[in-house]
Amino acid sequence: MGEAAGIRAAAARAVAAVAGNGQRLESALAEVVPGRAQRPAIQSLAFGTLRWYFELDACLGLLLDRPAAALDPEIRALALVGLFQLSHGATPAHAAVAETVEATRVLGRPRAAGLVNALLRRFQREGAAIMGRAHENPQARHAHPSWLLDALMHEWPDHWQVIVAAGNAEPPMWLRVNRRHGTRDAYLARLAAAGMSAECSAFAPEALRLAQPVNVGELPGFAEGAVSVQDAAAQLAPYFLAAQSGMRVLDACAAPGGKACHMLELEPGIAELVALDIDPLRSKRIEENLSRLRLTAKVVVGDAANADWWDGRAFDRILLDAPCSGTGVIRRHPDIKLLRRPDDIARFRAAQLALLRSVYALLTPGGRLLYASCSVLRAENSAMVGEFLSADSTALDVTESARLLLPGVAPVQCPGPGCALPSGAADADGFYYACLEKRA
Repeated sequence: MGEAAGIRAAAARAVAAVAGNGQRLESALAEVVPGRAQRPAIQSLAFGTLRWYFELDACLGLLLDRPAAALDPEIRALALVGLFQLSHGATPAHAAVAETVEATRVLGRPRAAGLVNALLRRFQREGAAIMGRAHENPQARHAHPSWLLDALMHEWPDHWQVIVAAGNAEPPMWLRVNRRHGTRDAYLARLAAAGMSAECSAFAPEALRLAQPVNVGELPGFAEGAVSVQDAAAQLAPYFLAAQSGMRVLDACAAPGGKACHMLELEPGIAELVALDIDPLRSKRIEENLSRLRLTAKVVVGDAANADWWDGRAFDRILLDAPCSGTGVIRRHPDIKLLRRPDDIARFRAAQLALLRSVYALLTPGGRLLYASCSVLRAENSAMVGEFLSADSTALDVTESARLLLPGVAPVQCPGPGCALPSGAADADGFYYACLEKRA
């Protein structure tokens, strides 16, 4: 059996693990990828199929004479992989059909070959009409779950379409130039010498967006720490936090360490930076990034929701990049569209509020805490921070004054405490920041 069929079968297994078992795409791919050389192709098919899942599944329902849920989960996923190739992929249609049909045998279900062949060939003939009928449903037309579409339309009436379009797009590759190694312009010249082009961000001083994504090993000076991969929106964190020489800084929920490293790159005089994370494996990523960038921080494995790990000394600055729904980074993690449910948001909010209360207690009077999330939903952002501010009279929202001191003009909205960046604006991820200071 051919390699191409094997790639499609592996992608289908990954999609089925997400759609049927609620597994994260990253872990599903780790289980199904047979070899490193095949990973990019498998990943591309799985990401694309999940990105357009709600559209493709609606088309599949119109092609079948029985409920799609009655299909074997892996065959259903394989049919969606085939539909993705025909509607959004670059593979020639005849090859996409033949290789997807062949993949039924790789999956051990050769009897499904006729069904898959008939579905895909009918879509070849009638695709425009079937897609038009599917798009009568907003969930299919926008390829986002209905509950999320409703929330975005309500909370972002002027931006929801930009956010949705970003969620359906392939993400750009943003770089963060290490200022200790040279200027952004100097690194632009290094990229040009290596045959790569990039554009500067208008609001993040170290950020460059590559015209074409590449393997990190191809980036000039990556191994030596000259550059890192980080979205432009995330690169605002050190500027909001404004850590200064001699300060003690906590990065709570720090893995994989991008923001902690950026802080150290910008302010070498930080007295001590504690990078805290609850996950031992992810904490190793912090250490790896620190090592590559030749930076020093104290990496601690512990739960930011309690102070069991704390040594009793207060922090001048605290960054809390809280676990969230990830609705601002769907373009990077399309499985979020399937894995998140409406009732998850209340659960995230409760956990975020508990984390915020816990780490705020470690802040010295006169100090600053930066709450950050990659959600675009108010419940996890301004509403949660507003609840915290209402309950603690020592906390003051200073986001607006901090925002005015940012080095560029970010495309933000400030409808409540903190400020939000909608996904896709300036081609950056969706992000939320709130600067809170403790009255002395």
